[in-house]
Amino acid sequence: MSFQQGLSGLNIAAKNLDAIGNNVANASTVGYKAARAEFADVFANSLAAGAGVQIGIGAQVAAVRQQFSQGNIVTTSNPMDVAINGAGFYRLSTNGTISYSRNGQFSLDRDGYIVTNSGARLTGYPADPNGQIVASTPIDLQVSLANIAPRATGDARVAINLDSRETVPTTAFAITDPTSYNSSTAMTVYDSQGNAHTLTLYFRKSAANTWDVYGAANGAVLNGGAALGTMNFGGNGLLAGNVTMNASIPLANGAATPLAFPITFPASDMTQFGVNFSVSQLQQDGFTTGRLAGFAIGSDGVILGRYTNGQTRAQGQIVLANFVNPQGLVALGGNEWAETSESGQPLVATPGSGNLGSLQSGALEEANVDLTEELVKMITAQRVYQANAQTIRTQDQVMQTIVNLR
Repeated sequence: MSFQQGLSGLNIAAKNLDAIGNNVANASTVGYKAARAEFADVFANSLAAGAGVQIGIGAQVAAVRQQFSQGNIVTTSNPMDVAINGAGFYRLSTNGTISYSRNGQFSLDRDGYIVTNSGARLTGYPADPNGQIVASTPIDLQVSLANIAPRATGDARVAINLDSRETVPTTAFAITDPTSYNSSTAMTVYDSQGNAHTLTLYFRKSAANTWDVYGAANGAVLNGGAALGTMNFGGNGLLAGNVTMNASIPLANGAATPLAFPITFPASDMTQFGVNFSVSQLQQDGFTTGRLAGFAIGSDGVILGRYTNGQTRAQGQIVLANFVNPQGLVALGGNEWAETSESGQPLVATPGSGNLGSLQSGALEEANVDLTEELVKMITAQRVYQANAQTIRTQDQVMQTIVNLR
């Protein structure tokens, strides 16, 4: 029986060395999870054997389990590198076959899909044309390289301080005569085709605490030369309420005409104090067309595209999956796992929700292999192998002694 015990000991020691060697070999593999060989003793079935006289017949490998503890996160210079800080797996699709991974080394293929080194596509929630995330069945995430359409200005907002020390101009208003108004400011607005137009606002004091506002676009006066509206300030230099004026810019360039929108002068931001004219806000909601200049991935998995017109728009959202028993997953190689009946069904949600971890762009999760620990385990496994070989040698000597008896 000692031969069988020693042989089983050699086998499990070799398996242990295999597991340790695999850990050491993958110490630099991004997202790798260290495996641990687990052993069990073996006893022969016997109805007659007493509880106190059983002798085992060796050992066996009960399981080789991966340890899904968090690996160290290191920063990189690649925005396509994404690390999971916490629980969860990336959900990948290879021609419809779903797998899972902790390796966040992604890139774009020629069609704009986010893929792994093996070509598996990252999945998540899509975004509609307006950049709103649509939570549905996860699909292959694709970064759109198309330009975003322009948007005509539909609203403007201005906040200024008008100098209360100014006097009423004596000449009739004319945009070519600086003495016919007290102050002016300009802002860029956009038509339906994304063409930029310069809207200039002229502020003319008409009486104490009263100001008329005139407008011109592209050098042409608006509203037939009449004021767009009037602002009346109180004795404290503040507006009693918001003032709204309408701008209507006639166009002849093929865009929708006229370009009409309200201009709001908010009471909370408009003042008439005895200091120089100043502008604290010029805001409008239009923009021209824009090309994709780059994108960033947020901690919640939202892929946010940055465009040359200064706009940002969501392109999609990465989802994560978790399992009741991650150790029940089967390793496929290539840093991927597949679900089994032992792992349970995947629980898919957005990063940071529930018990799922958050994402860190420009970073990678290193293997959770402790090389020092693995080397110590290797020495121990080597000694176990040598000891089991020694039991076989001793049993051989005992057998030889018996054979030599006369």
